[in-house]
Amino acid sequence: MEKGGLKSIKLSNIFDMKRKARILLSILALFFISTYISCTEHQSFAQQDPLSELFRKKKVTIVVTDSGLGGLSILMDLLRKLKVSRAFQSVKLIFVNALFSNEGGYNSLNTREEKILVFDSALHSMEKRYRPDLIMIGCNTLSVLYKDTSFVSQTQTPVLDIVGYGVELISGNLKSRPDAKVVIMGTQTTIEEGTYKSILIDMGFLPDRIITQACPELVTYIEKGYDSDETEMLIFAYVDEVLQKIPRDKDSLLVSLNCTHYGYSASLWEKAFENLGVTPLAILNPNTRMSSLFETEEYFEHFKTTDIDVRVISMVDIPEDRMDSIGRWLSRESPQVARALSGYTKVPDLFEWRHLVKRDY
Repeated sequence: MEKGGLKSIKLSNIFDMKRKARILLSILALFFISTYISCTEHQSFAQQDPLSELFRKKKVTIVVTDSGLGGLSILMDLLRKLKVSRAFQSVKLIFVNALFSNEGGYNSLNTREEKILVFDSALHSMEKRYRPDLIMIGCNTLSVLYKDTSFVSQTQTPVLDIVGYGVELISGNLKSRPDAKVVIMGTQTTIEEGTYKSILIDMGFLPDRIITQACPELVTYIEKGYDSDETEMLIFAYVDEVLQKIPRDKDSLLVSLNCTHYGYSASLWEKAFENLGVTPLAILNPNTRMSSLFETEEYFEHFKTTDIDVRVISMVDIPEDRMDSIGRWLSRESPQVARALSGYTKVPDLFEWRHLVKRDY
């Protein structure tokens, strides 16, 4: 074969290979683009900005949930801010007690998987029954479990949880006070999960600036009597225990109450630290941060007034001592929420849970 012919064949082979390569790259590009679009379309709306759709509506339903009655303080604060902002014509505020048994709550379950499965069941039921425009998880225990529920990837409802607001509050105070340490008080599950500490470390805060303290059974005592002698003694014991972990620099402490119930007993926390010779720089309570969503002035005064209906839903009976304790606190702060609690609706089949746990209740 002549040299020119050989050169022609080689060049044609090269061009053919380049053409095939371009086709292959185009196919791969189309594949990745289609995959990205598919993932985006099926992405939980909870990961998007809830403001964009929520404030386009005249009438909304907002569900606040907690594993007990702690989240009623968040509902109360939300009610206040909605009345001031007048962003909606009408609002249905529904508090859903996600507690499944008075014999023991999420912290009493045997495994983390059981906690996730039960809460997942509760979330699906809330969405199906009440068709909310927004779900607010006003519970640290449930918030640290939320990311691992199936609900995250399946819901079209925007969801806010309290952990992000708690982290924001703590980190802001740590930044403004470079020499300070923070004491994080929480339930057994909240502390064992380590979510707050790991996020703060990822943000660049040194581990030795973050001290955690689990407070088993404190929620039950607060619900039975937020201002009782027994609650006061238990808070004192946990404050004493956490201070033993801090050999020095006790004069530069921030205290973060990372359970929605703890705020009911705020004065007892202050008293406990005072009696142990420590004056915290600040006692942080993330509860009021959750409703900051409705403090955006851009959405203020869309309507002359906002009609707000408040309801409390529970699958279990709310015992009289809990009604008295939390009801007394609410009556002083928000009579409307107190009335909703006293007239709560019991829904025995609110969500399925028995087949999801091994322990007998």
